[in-house]
Amino acid sequence: MMVLHLPSPRQAQKYRTSYLYEGPQEDVIAEAMRNCDPKGPLMIYISKMVPSTDKGRFYAFGRVFSGTVASGQKVRIMGANYKPGKKDDLYEKNITRTVLMMGRNVESIPDVPCGNTVALSGVDQYLIKTGTIASVEYPESHPIRSMKYSVSPVVRVAVKPKNPADLPKLVDGLKKLAKSDPLVLCEFDESGENVIAGCGELHVEICLNDLEKDFAQCEIIKDDPVVTYKETMTAESTEPAMTKSQNKHNRIHGTSAPLHEDLPLLIENNEITPTQDIKIRGKRLSD
Repeated sequence: MMVLHLPSPRQAQKYRTSYLYEGPQEDVIAEAMRNCDPKGPLMIYISKMVPSTDKGRFYAFGRVFSGTVASGQKVRIMGANYKPGKKDDLYEKNITRTVLMMGRNVESIPDVPCGNTVALSGVDQYLIKTGTIASVEYPESHPIRSMKYSVSPVVRVAVKPKNPADLPKLVDGLKKLAKSDPLVLCEFDESGENVIAGCGELHVEICLNDLEKDFAQCEIIKDDPVVTYKETMTAESTEPAMTKSQNKHNRIHGTSAPLHEDLPLLIENNEITPTQDIKIRGKRLSD
């Protein structure tokens, strides 16, 4: 069905590149992605981490959009928090092996040209969940846009180890779980609990099962799932509210309105954060 009904990478990338690649659409990389050129600069989007047979190590699984990836090749790894021009979340490392994932088997292969999916070993400690891998020769390359999910992790379960001595194992297991599933959130709460958030009870159950059996390999106690309710307002308030100051000499009147729609996006993208410099944040908000 896929062969019959879906366009080949060569056709599809002509029109997909414009919304996949974040850099200028005229540059060499965008051109190579559009033409699906195996001789062009390397561009791979890593969409998930797959646990490998080595305990605690992962294959970075993704798709090659342009160029050819080979074992031993030196690449630029751009993590999810990488911003062009900055040095955060950017590494230059060598790929130890390129493998093809076929069902449950893994086949080593010397190189993989664009249009195919590939799994890379040796880069798992530089990527958290997703990211872009490009060739070292093009330092001006931009990352590929991150995937957006239509669901968000809302069902939360607190976990703790049955034997308190296993806490380091559990924390390590949570890190591996967060790597292997792009949707799961693993948080360390201020109350000292480790919280796993998933998009449904079944999803969380599967994650807890993986955590106990594979990643942490220790018995865990899990609380009941909790869904946090978050309230919002959709329209401006009709009645103004009034308050008096402590000495009853001043009155303040005010109405409330929903946030400007760009603000939640900026907060989600970490452009406005509670920890940044107050003056910078104030200026950004007033602008």
